[in-house]
Amino acid sequence: MRLPCARKSWRLIGLLAAGMLSAARPAAPQFTPFSHDPRNILEGNWQSCLQREGFYSERVYDHLLNGVGRFEVHMGPRREFAIFKDVQEAHRSHDSPENLLKPFRVPLEAGRAKQVWEIPSLNLKFTVTLAGGSRMDCESWFILLEPLEKTSH
Repeated sequence: MRLPCARKSWRLIGLLAAGMLSAARPAAPQFTPFSHDPRNILEGNWQSCLQREGFYSERVYDHLLNGVGRFEVHMGPRREFAIFKDVQEAHRSHDSPENLLKPFRVPLEAGRAKQVWEIPSLNLKFTVTLAGGSRMDCESWFILLEPLEKTSH
């Protein structure tokens, strides 16, 4: 017969072990939105993390206007970004000539990275900045997608 306090200590050990195992798993691709200006299309923090399979995560944002896909934004893997006109189900290669971002891979210099692209054909300005707290298995980016010409409300 086990004592009640022994039962509690085994539960505590089990909870701690489960917590350690879940903390050891790679993080899922995350985008945390926040906005300083309601006219911005996409603003927030994006993390591209090394997955168990050995590749970095990617996320695709489809921009719809009146139910029609106007463009798609690819964030990741790692330092790669892409914007394609229109929206489609099939994945597109970032080194494709259809990618409106040149260069599509943001260079890292002395541990810092920032890139600003202007896409007049879609009236877009896209800025990505490597954020603090980035490490080998997970890169954190500040993302800002805004109209080139902001209309006043």
